[in-house]
Amino acid sequence: MPVTLQQIAEAAGVSRGTVDRALKNRGRVNAEVAERIRKIAKEMGYQPSRAGRALAMAKKNVKIAVILQSAQTPFMNLVSEGILAAKQEVESLGGSVEVFPIKGVNAQSVMEVMDKLYEEQYSGIALVPSEDSVLKNKIRQFAEEYEIPIVTLNSDVEDTKRLCYVGQNGIQSGRTAAGLMGEIIGEKGQVVVISGHISNPSLNNRARGFQSEIMDEFPEIELIHTRYSYDDDWVAGKIVEELIEKYPNLSGIYITGPAVKGICETLEKLGKGKTIKVIGNDFLSENKKWMEKGVINFLIGQDAYVQGYEPVMILFRLFLDNEKPKEEYQYTEIVIKTKYNMM
Repeated sequence: MPVTLQQIAEAAGVSRGTVDRALKNRGRVNAEVAERIRKIAKEMGYQPSRAGRALAMAKKNVKIAVILQSAQTPFMNLVSEGILAAKQEVESLGGSVEVFPIKGVNAQSVMEVMDKLYEEQYSGIALVPSEDSVLKNKIRQFAEEYEIPIVTLNSDVEDTKRLCYVGQNGIQSGRTAAGLMGEIIGEKGQVVVISGHISNPSLNNRARGFQSEIMDEFPEIELIHTRYSYDDDWVAGKIVEELIEKYPNLSGIYITGPAVKGICETLEKLGKGKTIKVIGNDFLSENKKWMEKGVINFLIGQDAYVQGYEPVMILFRLFLDNEKPKEEYQYTEIVIKTKYNMM
């Protein structure tokens, strides 16, 4: 019997995806770990059969679609790098991967694309969902009635029969931000969450986690009602102006998603860039710039590349080897950065 990637993964004590990336020199794998995996694979006599796998995929006519909401944002550009790597890998083995970008958060557009994919007999779908009851029913219909597996990424919608979720644990990320905020403002004062789209599950979970942790652990901190920028820098700037006028002693702002530029520029313009504490998300160039200037105190990161790569490869492995994901929730690591450890 030929040696499988799963057998190598078990011997190395890592995930199958890590073995896959290490052996193909794709993705982000620690150099020492990758070398150990290659050594174990060699010792076990692993021999990849690309021709055989490509032929099997071609016969199955496997077509994978990726539907990206908020595709225009810098974070989704990083996610797209992972999707591209997976696309190249799948297509080198006889399958196909197509990406369907959607500007902003628009459940109706997602469902229109899904209907098109059903008509064109796509095998599986990876998508960024949003909070919409009709979309949830559509996902459930694809999974149960059409038997088309769906993997959610970056944001999740539970109770839909989707195959699994790949992305950050939003609740835990928000709780982490709350703990940091409580410490840097001295466990008292007024804080506010500025979020993006009101129907973005990932951002909503971050806000919920932040708010629940503040209420549980910091009774002397007052939570101001959440504001929504809808990922628009101008709107975000106006929100900050209104907040500072109404709450002159505002202590902190937690930014769950985009529109960082609008928030930080306005804070700086109003002379509040160093007095109001700010915690944001994701290690994007714009965010790093404001952290270097001292306007943002902490950034909480997630692995965008994995969120693009793994959903496609989970579907690929399902169709090629009938290998189902071991875990329903495949959370990426939560990483905290300051200007002192940001590379």
